[in-house]
Order: sequence, then structure tokens, then C-alpha cells
Amino acid sequence: MAMQGLKASYFRLRRALRQGFFRPQIITFLPALLLAGYWFGGEGVILIAALLFPVLAVMGGLFDSGHGATRRDGATDLLLREDFLDLLSEAIPRVEAQNWNTACFVLEIDDWTTIVERIGKSGAETVLRRTSERIESAMRGADFAARLEGPRFAVALDPVRRVDLDAALNIAERLQGTAGQPVSIDATSVRVSVSIGFCLNTRAPRRTGEALLGAAEIAAEEARTNGPGGTRAYSREMRAQISSRNALMDDLLSAFSEGQIRPWFQPQVSTDTGKITGMEALARWLHPERGMIAPGDFLPAIEQAGLMERLGEVMLHHACSALRAWDRAGVSVPTVGVNFAAAELRNPKLVDRVKWELDRFDLAPERLTIEVLETVVATTDDDTITRNIAALATMGCPVDLDDFGTGHASISSIRRFAVNRLKIDRSFVMRVHEDREQQKMVSAILLMAEQLDLDTLAEGVESIGEHAMLAQLGCGHIQGFGLARPMAFEDTIAWIEKHNARIVETPIPKGIARE
Repeated sequence: MAMQGLKASYFRLRRALRQGFFRPQIITFLPALLLAGYWFGGEGVILIAALLFPVLAVMGGLFDSGHGATRRDGATDLLLREDFLDLLSEAIPRVEAQNWNTACFVLEIDDWTTIVERIGKSGAETVLRRTSERIESAMRGADFAARLEGPRFAVALDPVRRVDLDAALNIAERLQGTAGQPVSIDATSVRVSVSIGFCLNTRAPRRTGEALLGAAEIAAEEARTNGPGGTRAYSREMRAQISSRNALMDDLLSAFSEGQIRPWFQPQVSTDTGKITGMEALARWLHPERGMIAPGDFLPAIEQAGLMERLGEVMLHHACSALRAWDRAGVSVPTVGVNFAAAELRNPKLVDRVKWELDRFDLAPERLTIEVLETVVATTDDDTITRNIAALATMGCPVDLDDFGTGHASISSIRRFAVNRLKIDRSFVMRVHEDREQQKMVSAILLMAEQLDLDTLAEGVESIGEHAMLAQLGCGHIQGFGLARPMAFEDTIAWIEKHNARIVETPIPKGIARE
């Protein structure tokens, strides 16, 4: 235990010497400082400096080369994985011998690719350096930290008599809060959020440093998947979940090439006439062995694999193809809504790709509705996203603000992104016919939309009661299981014909008059 503490203290001393003393600007002026000392009669100072400098240089790693030099991160000067594992592996036998505890934490900066694209590699290194400094400032004296691959960091607790789950959660919260602060770079503030996973030594799959760090990394991956800003403690079930997710990632490329991932279509209808006003294209994966895989299971894997743009290309192509096929079959589907993720909207060539697909199928731009999550509109400060949405709107594509009510979009951002319609989130629609508070919320949204001259659509309508109440409140369109579940293209024409045959020209009950 004492040896481990001494080794951790030694590494901290090396870091302090390298950061505080062995900087190029200090070493450059060292001869001048010594000469000034000699000039003013400071021979004793020169003698002491001559004796101490070689010792400090060795301790600070100034003469390190070969293997030793590769074991410390150049950007943050933190330990690398090997030395971190050495300290952790030395600690665990002593921890267990004295019945003490330790824990390992892994932190990962969220949306790292986006940060690098925005501020460049130099700015990203500054973020890494500031984050490492903040992590160290939140640690106790004998704790030790490392830089892992990419934007990941590890922290190990100096062994203590007792660390339970609650105490570890408090430590994780402190680390997360300290690390997740804005970083100033050239008068620009970069927002940083951090996901964190941790494992107690008593919960590790094996009693080794490598197993403890690996378990914390698994928890961090699970936290990031549920993030940003997620926190997860390691459990044995996580390993099976992540193995299954990794297996899905391995299947993704063949799934795209073999056409296993395609859009299914969910109808949207007018609350006034009951007529179909559009379809939304929703991604579905029909796996040859596992059957239908839920979107919540494969969409995170697609995002993690960096394949969101590939998914967008597939969805756009098949949506346009479906519109053309419905036209040829003589059934009316005015527009198809396609969801555009932030990764797609950052592509400078997005508008050209949309134009090419529309021209390819001889479709007018108004036939394609661009669906953008409210969270993207509310939080983006990316000029490319703004330009792309504005260009698509100018071209004639309607813009739907999806999941409205969950992302805190301002009126100015709604105007800036040329939104045509608000899609009211399911959370406001659920049991709206029974809950007076829900009715007030929906009424407020509808009133705002009316004042801004925006159309409205309620998502997730599941009952006749919800449908009737939304019609009375003045919502323009509905979509949900109560109307129809998403269906494969092959089933859409029969459903459309059956729905059109059921339409009866009877007045819809109205509570709030509409102009």
C-alpha cells in the first residue's frame, strides 16, 4: 500500500516538474538567470543550481527516451494505460489483503467528433488538456489518472476503508461536474459534457487491474450510449448487452448492402377531412436470422459506427422511390417525411444530394418533407446545419419540427430554420382526452402555432378519444398507432385504398372553432 502511494506521488512530482519548471521558455532563460545571479554575487545560488538541476531533470523525465518516453501522454502529460494498469494492479492485492476498497472511473467527452470538426485539432488538444487538469483538480492527493484512447480518461481511487455504490456515485458526479465545464478557446466558449462509467473492485469480473479498468470502460460505453452526460455503474448484464450491440455493428455493413434496412411508412391524416396528407418514413431492420430488430436497438449502433449518413441516403432514396410508385398506382400521398440527423445536416453536399434524388424520380420538392428534431434546432450553432435547412426550405421542401416540446426551441430559432409545421411530441398527446392539464398544454402549443402561421401534427395518437379531442382543440393532422402502425411499402397501397373507402363525409366534432 505504501509503495503504491509512493509511486503515485512520484508520478505527480514528475508531472509538476515538467509542467511548472521544464518548460521551453524557462529553460531558455535559465543561463541568463544564472548569469544575473553570478553578477550580483550569488555564487552559492549557482552552486546549488548546478547540483540540483541534474537531479530534478532526471526526476522530471527530461532525459527520458525509448520505452519510458512513450508511457506518458504528450497532450495532457497524464499516465498512459500501461503505467495506470501497473499502479492499479499493484493496489488490488493490498486492497483485498486489508479488506479495503478502490474503484476505477472512465470519463469520455461527448460528441468528440463534432468538437474536433468545429474547433480543429489544435483547439481539441486544448480541450483535452483543460479537461485533464480539471479531472486532476477533483481528485484526492493519492488518486491517479491516465489518458486512454481518444477523448477518454481513467481515474483510480487511492484505496480507502470503504467505498460503496452511493459514495462512488458521488465521486462520479464530482468528476463529471468538474470536467464538464466550458473551455475558452480564442474568445470562443466550447461546451463540454462528459459521460462516466465506473466499477468498484468488489464488482469487477476478476480481481485484476485490467479487469477493473475493462469493467469501467464497459460502463462508460453504456453511459455514452445513453448520454450525453450519462452515468453508469458496471453490472455483469452490461457485458452481454454490449456484446449483442457489437454483434449488431458487425452486421450493419452487410445489412445496408443487402437491403435489410429500409423505410416503413406510417400514415398522417387531416383531422378535418380524414384524408391522407402524408407518410413518415421510419427505419426498420429485418434481419435474416434475428427477425425484426427494434429501432432503439440498432439506431444507436448505426450512430456509434458513424453510419448515420449512410442510413439517410437509404431512407431518402426509398422514400422518393415510394412516392413515384404511389403516383404510378394512382393513389394520393402528397408528401413523405424523412428524418435528417445532425450528422447528415452537417454535410455541405446534402442539398445537392437531395436535388439529385428528386430529379432522379421526377418529383417536386414539396413532395419531400424535411423532419428535424427540435433538439437539433434548439442547440445547434453550426452554420452548415442552418444553411442546409434554409436551402432545402428555399428549394420548396417543407420543414417539420419533430418531437416539439422536448427541446426548448425558441420562436426565433423556429423562424430562423423556416419551420412549416410543429409535430407535437407524444408526451403531450397521451390521454389528452382525459387529462385537463394535457389539454391546456396542447391548446397553448396550438395557439402559438396559429399566431406564427404554422401547421400542426400530433404524434403518437393511439385512441379514438385522443383523435377526437385533438380535432376539437384544432390540431391539423394526426399520426400514430390508433390510425395505423408503420408498414412495409408492399402493404401501403392496400391500406390507402381501404382507408379512402372508409372516409365518410360527416362533420368532425369541434370544441374550439377554427377559421
